[in-house]
Amino acid sequence: MNATGGGALKECLPENLYELYMQTSRITPRREVFVMLDSQCEELGARPHIGPPNDPDRPHTAVNRRTLRQIMHTGLEDIVHFGHTVTGYEEDGDAIRLLFADGTSAAGDVLVAADGLHSPVRRQRLPEIPTFDTGMRSIAACVPLTDDLVAMLPDALFDGFVLASSADGVNFSFGAWQPRRPVAEAVAELAPDADIDHVEPYMMVHCGFTEGSPYLAGIPDLWSAGPEELHPVMREAVRDWHPAVVELVERVDLSTVAPMSVRRLEPVDAWETGRVTFLGDAIHAMPPSFGSGANTALRDAASLAGALDRAANGDGDLLREIAAYEEGMRAEVWPIFRASADPRSFSQADFLPDDVPVAGR
Repeated sequence: MNATGGGALKECLPENLYELYMQTSRITPRREVFVMLDSQCEELGARPHIGPPNDPDRPHTAVNRRTLRQIMHTGLEDIVHFGHTVTGYEEDGDAIRLLFADGTSAAGDVLVAADGLHSPVRRQRLPEIPTFDTGMRSIAACVPLTDDLVAMLPDALFDGFVLASSADGVNFSFGAWQPRRPVAEAVAELAPDADIDHVEPYMMVHCGFTEGSPYLAGIPDLWSAGPEELHPVMREAVRDWHPAVVELVERVDLSTVAPMSVRRLEPVDAWETGRVTFLGDAIHAMPPSFGSGANTALRDAASLAGALDRAANGDGDLLREIAAYEEGMRAEVWPIFRASADPRSFSQADFLPDDVPVAGR
């Protein structure tokens, strides 16, 4: 998380839930930077995070995604509905009808496509936008952060976000999550009626491979492979790495092991504003190279909420408010969107785009 996403949450959440987000986010790392290491955990370089500067006393840091989703869902249990597969939509004058796979539908004044990279709404509304497969494949997992493991790991692995690389093309990313306060304790004080799961500290590990990597040769179908097939690939990939990394991979929680791919969209300069609009990955899915995907989605949410609120209260015309929201999104997010797809963002520790705000610059 950075000040863009955290600031958006402050605009959108009630005070107690915003404080719960802050208290359940990660303890402040010694350096709030993106760090590149070699396979022996020797530093190759570091760069500041994208976005405006954080509060120096309690900066925004990593969150557990499930915890954040549950915090955002609190109080909306009768409004948010799950279990519906969207197939498309129909427009009828000033009304939008969202169509579901089971034959049912829902009607409203505005449809917000916040349904991710493979959005069926975007495919219908803007079919010309291609989905681009970067070819990168990875295996992700979590490792419980016990006291003895924390003592064993190099300090560098606890900096803001860490990417380590080896000469054979393996990229290993690490993200520690150690909450400022135990989740159950914070929930009991700040939102005792909320349905929020307790989560123990962990290290996210993400083992990435270039296209055609020999490490994946023994797995014909990555997507159907189970943990018992994927975990040995991770172990083999780090066999000659720093002993602490080897131990980290040994302790992976097998129930969390999953294959992943990196896909993105191409930026589109403009589109005709209507009652169907977009938010987050549904319109600007980007590689994780600058950690901006969730942050920019939250930025969209706060901006769009303000636009719809003004229109609903008669302080602005609906379509003009949506148009201003979309124009602001393209102005603020598109430079990060384009920079995230730049190959230098993965390979050069000192690469920073010129046209986006950078903390400390």
